[in-house]
Amino acid sequence: MNFHEYQAKRLFEAYRIPVPAGDVATTADEAVAVAEKMGGERWVIKAQVHAGGRGKAGGVKLVSSLEEVREVAGNMLGMSIETYQTGGRALPVNEVLVAEATDIASELYLSMLVDRANRCISVIASAEGGVEIEEVARTAPEKIHTLHVDNTEQLQPYQCRQIGFAMGLDGKQVRELTHILLQLYQLFMEKDLSLVEINPLIINGEGHLQALDAKINADDNALFRHKDLATMRDTRQEDPVEVAASEHDLNYVTLEGNIGCMVNGAGLAMATMDVIQLNGGKPANFLDVGGGATAERVTEAFKLILSSDRVEAILVNIFGGIVRCDLIAEGIIQAVKQVNVGVPVVVRLEGTNVEQGKQMLAESGLAIIPADNLNDAAQKAVAAAKEGAGA
Repeated sequence: MNFHEYQAKRLFEAYRIPVPAGDVATTADEAVAVAEKMGGERWVIKAQVHAGGRGKAGGVKLVSSLEEVREVAGNMLGMSIETYQTGGRALPVNEVLVAEATDIASELYLSMLVDRANRCISVIASAEGGVEIEEVARTAPEKIHTLHVDNTEQLQPYQCRQIGFAMGLDGKQVRELTHILLQLYQLFMEKDLSLVEINPLIINGEGHLQALDAKINADDNALFRHKDLATMRDTRQEDPVEVAASEHDLNYVTLEGNIGCMVNGAGLAMATMDVIQLNGGKPANFLDVGGGATAERVTEAFKLILSSDRVEAILVNIFGGIVRCDLIAEGIIQAVKQVNVGVPVVVRLEGTNVEQGKQMLAESGLAIIPADNLNDAAQKAVAAAKEGAGA
């Protein structure tokens, strides 16, 4: 689950991590009221979307009068922003963050994430932050400092100090960085987060560290323990098909191909997409219907796949382990009839009662293309998609 910047900063404040003053607004009038309440002569208006790169897309503006606050906020609210992190989608701006303008002496980078390769939480820091951090990592990797936190010892103050001195901070700033890192680690652990990123972490005009920006991702599987975090979810920022899939406990990710995939099991689903690619096709989605697939779940899965007008064929790859193949076949038949599928459907079944399942599909009277194995299924799906596209 992703969070808006203003939500992330509220969590930071709760853990005593310094952030510039600011508040969220949903109308231009609210934006002006926030600026008036803060006082000052300059403010930053920041569009709230689940993506980085907002500044280059016109989503971050510095203003120096209440009239500008009203104008800029009014223009941002209701606009859509597409950046290199939005996956080709334009995200709606429904809120803006109005924050005090801060004098920036230097921009740093700080993040904390679940490091699956090293099976720990890792801290990444750099004295060169800002919008070009990816370029720094590519051209000057020696400027990126990484710490793998021991799962037993956890993050220690001396490790934080080592990072601070490696970044070239002075004694006071090292103490502030140590406080920020320890508080971030506490937040990370207590809220079951998967990523925290501060880019930039700034040294302000008075020489103090502040989190100028904030990005947080939480582990969806742990949200049942954090009702407060779950209420912060903004489904308007998510793919509507993926949102609909989650409502039916289906794991769905939209892709850019033309072959719809329906598979039970995440590993088998990934293998299916790989074999489609190896045979010259492109999957339109990742879809795991789960080990206990039912007729209802299969029906909803077909609806999700067919919600994309790019789909020109569907490959169903089911292993009947927990659930029998004859029951899966029954579900496929019901789903194809109910949804009125208008594209070729290739089905590969394997496992318990596979022969009964294949016989049911063959006698259904539906234009279902049987496959003997995964490679055969992928070849037939790719061919069917090309034929449907007139290739």
